[in-house]
Amino acid sequence: MNLTKIVAIVLFIASLALAYYLYSSIATTIEETENIKATESQIIDKLSVIREAQKVFLEQNRRYTSNWDSLINFIETAEVPILQRREIIKEASYGVDCVKVMIDTLGFISAKDKIFKKTYSVNAADNGTFLGYAVNVGDFVVKGKKSYSLRRDGSDRVEEYSFLDKGTVSSLAPVKSGDRVTKGQNLITFWDYQLNPNVDIKNLSKVPGSDKTFDIFTATIDRSGIKVWVIEVKDPAPINPDRKESNEAKNRKPLRFGSRTDVTTAGNWE
Repeated sequence: MNLTKIVAIVLFIASLALAYYLYSSIATTIEETENIKATESQIIDKLSVIREAQKVFLEQNRRYTSNWDSLINFIETAEVPILQRREIIKEASYGVDCVKVMIDTLGFISAKDKIFKKTYSVNAADNGTFLGYAVNVGDFVVKGKKSYSLRRDGSDRVEEYSFLDKGTVSSLAPVKSGDRVTKGQNLITFWDYQLNPNVDIKNLSKVPGSDKTFDIFTATIDRSGIKVWVIEVKDPAPINPDRKESNEAKNRKPLRFGSRTDVTTAGNWE
């Protein structure tokens, strides 16, 4: 074998080694990027649950809690009132509608349902004669699906109304075809998950992808002589090397919601 062939073989082997190295480096980078993306998605899911749980806790107890056991126990065992906002609309003598807002307590639901589910209401669009529902309890509906029909007062035209959100129908008001309804009267209630229902509540304090616990801070601050609660919850050790505390870009700092100095629960991933 002459020198030329030996050099050619060596160069060929070297090129193969270089190609494998480049491929391996690119594959590793892609895998690391995907892992960071997946982990941060899980962290955001947990932070979203923690935030909503703290907001419901505040509604019921007039304070936030920095105790994880208290928060987890609240999510799993507490019951909270179901409040319904009603509008009674009357025409005033001077031709302008007068709106009176009523808040009714309809019963109680678990704190877990309150936190994870969002409830929607479909109310009568106007005064008129109810002509029937287009759905049943338990149906899953999507935006644009027909909900009910109505003949407005003073009109022979049948109006059909559609859902503006998706979800599962939980109740229908006891209204029959031919009954009179008033504007704002509740007809349909339905719900949908607003948060990931698969989040592990028992380990809510644990940061996905590590053995760390979320940093949590709660306190009262003075705002014009009034004591108000503030909260901040953040990932103490980001898996993403770009998310350092010293990073000047707010949306590149460690994943968090809330503030120690402002009355907000906004998340920096939003």
